[in-house]
Amino acid sequence: MQRGWDGEGDSLDQPGPLANDLSADMKPTAVDKVIRKVADWQLKHAQGYFSQDWTFAALYPGFMAASRVLHDQEYESAMLNMGHKYNWELGPRLVDPNYQGHGQARGQTYDANNQALAQTYIELYELYHDPAMIAPTRRQFDQLMTVKDNPAAPAWWWCDALFMAPPSWVRLYKATDNRGYLDYMDREWWATSDFLYDPHEHLYFRDSTFFVKREKNGQKLFWSRGNGWVMAGLVRVLDQLPKDYPTRPKYIKQYKQMAARLAALQGSDGLWRPGLLDPPSYELPEMSGSGFFVYSFAWGVDHGILSRKVYLPVIRKGWQGMVSHVYADGRVGSIQPIASGPGNYSSSSSYVYGVGAFLLAGSEIHELSVHSSGHQHDAQGSSR
Repeated sequence: MQRGWDGEGDSLDQPGPLANDLSADMKPTAVDKVIRKVADWQLKHAQGYFSQDWTFAALYPGFMAASRVLHDQEYESAMLNMGHKYNWELGPRLVDPNYQGHGQARGQTYDANNQALAQTYIELYELYHDPAMIAPTRRQFDQLMTVKDNPAAPAWWWCDALFMAPPSWVRLYKATDNRGYLDYMDREWWATSDFLYDPHEHLYFRDSTFFVKREKNGQKLFWSRGNGWVMAGLVRVLDQLPKDYPTRPKYIKQYKQMAARLAALQGSDGLWRPGLLDPPSYELPEMSGSGFFVYSFAWGVDHGILSRKVYLPVIRKGWQGMVSHVYADGRVGSIQPIASGPGNYSSSSSYVYGVGAFLLAGSEIHELSVHSSGHQHDAQGSSR
């Protein structure tokens, strides 16, 4: 059934033809053409609906990355306008530092989704150095740090939260040199990891309700999107994490474990199905998870953490699959609508968070392609 554009996305019965003017070649000119086509379509359709919601907060970093690699101020200017519109606030809800609940009982007050927007605010602050851009974020994060931890009830209780919140915390540390933000992020990351990471499968359960869920084939149910967002969160944390931070090797270890597992699960079309361990049960690939996988692999190769020989073919195959789902007008299809687990959708289904993943992947492939293949990176990765 056709769904009209609702501000976050839609699914059309007649989306038109797929693009025939794009190449999946990983040379900068070809990659940039894909990025621009997708970014222009999404900006045109979404700008009038910009909000502080997590769905858009996942799109905004993609616009920032596209602006950087394309040297096009339009996307960055749209982000500036968005920030000014909301007075750099993360959301309308206030934090109650005395509330000790967890999980869904926390409501939106503690929700990591409310913290995702800070990634873009802080990135803009790094460019324009206006303290007003991060003042509300600092105020809310300072309040959160006064809340006493409950090891049995992690604040980031669902795996997607590891993309939403941690990159904001580590980036705020870099912007302010306040070690407290970094240490808070590190403590909460590993609390979530202890709760949701399967050390045998090297994948994250979406949340605790998934511990007992199984695919049709009897395998454990690991959601592609959720694990994609963890991988994106990992590289966005590692990109800012000091090289000498004591637990950095733990992040590297988990990242490499997940990368190896996910690369082995890549489909013949270069993409990943919604349920990672039972691909035949899902008709379509899922682009928000797949986009974040490709983004994270490209970052890892570019920073010398992942083997170029092993992962470059995975990246190339994944990018080919992603480009094949771009329509003639720039729409990115095969993005699962908002959900809390694998589900069904149409090939035309397009939602803003999945486009954010697509733009981050394309921008990172651009970076990978323009850097000399002989350039040596530190074995632990480098910030840039």
